[in-house]
Amino acid sequence: MFGIFKRRIQKDLLQKKYHKLMEEAHRLSKANRKLSEVKIFGAEEITKEIEKL
Repeated sequence: MFGIFKRRIQKDLLQKKYHKLMEEAHRLSKANRKLSEVKIFGAEEITKEIEKL
């Protein structure tokens, strides 16, 4: 039963990390496009981890 809550907590943490990376990517898109794309790639990897849960 507590495994359900553990996955939910992990999912929430991953979603926060995803949103943080996307905000940074948006901010960097105006100054450094290459670094912005690296952040977006990282966010996509987090999306894949969320889907696994």
